[in-house]
Amino acid sequence: MDEQIQACVTVLKRGGTILYPTDTVWGVGCDATHAEAVARLFALKQREEAKGMIVLLDRPEQVVRWVQEVPSVAWELWEAAEGAEPLTLILPEGRGLAENLLPPEKSVAIRLVQNEFCRRVIHRLGRPLVSTSANVSGEKTPATYAEISDMIRNGVDWVADPAMEEPTATHRASSVIALDTDGGFRIVRL
Repeated sequence: MDEQIQACVTVLKRGGTILYPTDTVWGVGCDATHAEAVARLFALKQREEAKGMIVLLDRPEQVVRWVQEVPSVAWELWEAAEGAEPLTLILPEGRGLAENLLPPEKSVAIRLVQNEFCRRVIHRLGRPLVSTSANVSGEKTPATYAEISDMIRNGVDWVADPAMEEPTATHRASSVIALDTDGGFRIVRL
């Protein structure tokens, strides 16, 4: 796994894009602070930039670095979800990330990733990792590597070894809850 992680991080530091396994589905991603790489992902997915993409972090203490003010309920939700189904929280006022990664209202969708490969890549990169499903926007989300189209596979700079997929992957998108600074919330996807 160390060789895969090193190769992946090298590509990410150069502003490259990757295809990799997560704790949910296979994703395409890049360094979340690199605007040109983010633009390439939007083009690959044929997705409008007005829609944000998920950002993966390897540990909770990193959240405050990338969000202006974390609603207190976020910590309780992440704690309750630990070891369970992956949970993505949309938080107000992202900061320090590529401007084109954030939707017009500047919110940021963050998931504390449980996949060991992702955790190690993020830790070694030292920055968040963009994660969006490995499909063209509007098409069916592939549950496994075998279901990913050649267009997506050939459209990134680096592809993880399919054997890197962890048996604990859910093979479906995470639940998503949007939080307000005042404690309000909206369920986006379960």
